[in-house]
Amino acid sequence: MDETLIGQAAEFSRPVALDTIGEGGRSCHIVASDAECAALARRFGLVALDSLEADVALSPISTRQGYSVEGRFCAKLTQRCVVTLGPLPVRLEETFRLRFAPADEGEDSAEVVVGPDDEDVEPLTGGKIDIGEAVAQSLAVMLDPYPRAAGAAIAGGALDNGEANPFNVLKKLRRKE
Repeated sequence: MDETLIGQAAEFSRPVALDTIGEGGRSCHIVASDAECAALARRFGLVALDSLEADVALSPISTRQGYSVEGRFCAKLTQRCVVTLGPLPVRLEETFRLRFAPADEGEDSAEVVVGPDDEDVEPLTGGKIDIGEAVAQSLAVMLDPYPRAAGAAIAGGALDNGEANPFNVLKKLRRKE
């Protein structure tokens, strides 16, 4: 989980105690309040987060393997276009999968060894899994880091795929010399 949240409450906290999961697993539907959406929008640099909800399934893997957390979230948000700086409405519907595993004795409790094909692995701490924070971080990963409105172009030449290319402007300047 995000190291910046250690010692402070997450904006969208929905902790699930491990002893309430059971052998058959547990499913939860969670919805962010308006205040939680506003706090997450500030955290992720969004113009607005209008809604965020998720269906999450938790299931035990084994004592040593930890717990599997699978879910699907839906978010309606507004980002800022990197070209026009105008608001850009976005609707995200994505799935995610995490594994929460106990840290090995004698090792750093925040470090879990992961293979290249494994799902994301988080350390189990405090006898609970915060599925709200898991959803929030999954949302953050799915956000477009350079959102651009349809038809928004950067001044300059064009790439083969029609996108603007500022290096073509430099190439034209060099030819004039």
